[in-house]
Amino acid sequence: MVVRGMARITRGEEVFELKANESTYKTLHRFENCTELPLEIIEVQSGDYLGEDDIVRIDDIYGRYL
Repeated sequence: MVVRGMARITRGEEVFELKANESTYKTLHRFENCTELPLEIIEVQSGDYLGEDDIVRIDDIYGRYL
């Protein structure tokens, strides 16, 4: 969920923008700050098990993990 700022979201082949109080979920996605202002987001994990080892991070084009 975007708390402050505006994010460009890549979800599969779809690219769109989210503003404060908007969110995306369940599908592989990437958040990118698309303005000069700071971007604040809240990441929420749900399910029966909430361990850090249950998160799958995907390499991006910069060699970082998402």
